[in-house]
Amino acid sequence: MQNQPHKEMDAKRLERQHSLGKLSVWERIQILFDEGTFVEVDDFADGPGKYAKFGDGVVTGYGKINGRAAYISAQDFTIRGGTLGAIHAQKICRIMDMALAAKAPYISIYDGGGARIEEGVAALDATGGIFLRHTKNSGVIPQIACILGPCAGGACYSPALSDFIFMTEKTSQMFITGPAVVKEVIGEEISIEDLGGARVHEVTSGVASVVYSDDAACLKGVRNLLQYLPQHSGEKPAVVVGEAVDASLSLEKIVPANPKTAYDVRDVITAFADKGSFFEIQKNFARNVVVGLLRLDGSVIGVVANQPNWMAGALDVDASDKAARFVRFCDGFDIPLLSLVDVPGYMPGSKQEQLGIIRHGAKLLYAFSEAKVPKVTLVMRKAFGGAYVAMNSKNIGADYVYAWPMAQIAVMGAEGAVRILYKKELKAAAQPEKFLQEKTRAYEDKYLNPRAGVANGTIDEIIPLSTTRERLSNAFESLRERPCSKGEKSHGNIPL
Repeated sequence: MQNQPHKEMDAKRLERQHSLGKLSVWERIQILFDEGTFVEVDDFADGPGKYAKFGDGVVTGYGKINGRAAYISAQDFTIRGGTLGAIHAQKICRIMDMALAAKAPYISIYDGGGARIEEGVAALDATGGIFLRHTKNSGVIPQIACILGPCAGGACYSPALSDFIFMTEKTSQMFITGPAVVKEVIGEEISIEDLGGARVHEVTSGVASVVYSDDAACLKGVRNLLQYLPQHSGEKPAVVVGEAVDASLSLEKIVPANPKTAYDVRDVITAFADKGSFFEIQKNFARNVVVGLLRLDGSVIGVVANQPNWMAGALDVDASDKAARFVRFCDGFDIPLLSLVDVPGYMPGSKQEQLGIIRHGAKLLYAFSEAKVPKVTLVMRKAFGGAYVAMNSKNIGADYVYAWPMAQIAVMGAEGAVRILYKKELKAAAQPEKFLQEKTRAYEDKYLNPRAGVANGTIDEIIPLSTTRERLSNAFESLRERPCSKGEKSHGNIPL
């Protein structure tokens, strides 16, 4: 490391930070960056008061992560609680400008109490410059936020404007309004953890992309994620050949032929992706859809998959938002997309309608329709109604659509369709149950099989389960030479 006159933290400050279960700002930087590559920027920038010599409570600089350039701002909680003042914000803005000019990823570490009260409106206004740069950088360079302590008030919108938010289980908190103010204003008593802890944002709000056990694991997770990403929107992700898939894994054993029997779609991904390569995003939020990055013969692929063992894989408002933003991120950074489809439809009911399933569901349709990266779809079992279309059907831009032999594609399930189509006959039938079963089988044979899709061109090919990896790999290989974006911003990654 170079140019760090204040990197040696006094014992009292270091002990205080460790007592909170957190690493110091310099320990974090040492874990994140390749050894000996970090260079500090604006280390002598002066904020008001006696803490000026410590860089105003934030360290900014650049170095290499996995051998490639990266830029960082990292708040120092031991200096004024990591609060954000005007100079503090100016340092962050400058390093964000440098990251954009260098076309390299920007990482921000949050461990502070929000805007500095004693600096008044000047501190508050300074955050606007950070928000502006996040928006300008969005879709041009990857932006990753690490919440390794408190992140409160308007400062929360900075990570919210990033592409990914990493948190830790015990030391991370994010909230716009703290517990004391919540109690004062609306009379609600709530703990910091219940208000804005990692568990809340991992499961309920969906704010957290990934949650780790501690600082070190979180920062190593950032290093891992960056291996999947390009430096900027004008280049493709690097090809890194790893271990081939475990030959003992069999899709025939993982996926039940009975469309009503659940399974874990992550087992399907593991069965064809390069071994150990799947990096899941928002694992515990909107669990009816799975999104993440994997490698297939070394190439990075973004996957969006219905999850049959949670809500039968139906799409709801949260799943639509989760999948749509991930699709737009991949499209912005030239990461090809794979859709794994086993969806009974959009979730019905008054609750979903009142929450706006129409507008939320439309986001996924828009994202796939807008995406210009290579897109391949595999219909595994069910593909019903508008959800079939939203999961990247042929007519919204899929380059290839494959189906397994047991795939079912229709407006709705067979039994429901028969009850509507033969309502009068079913009511008059001497043996209604037998009549229903016969008509259901006839409907399935005629409509709920992939042969009809092949005949009308909505499916390119029916493939055996055993050839899935080979066919997907060949499809993406054939699309690999498609030019990436022009090197300029195609679109940002607006929070959904």
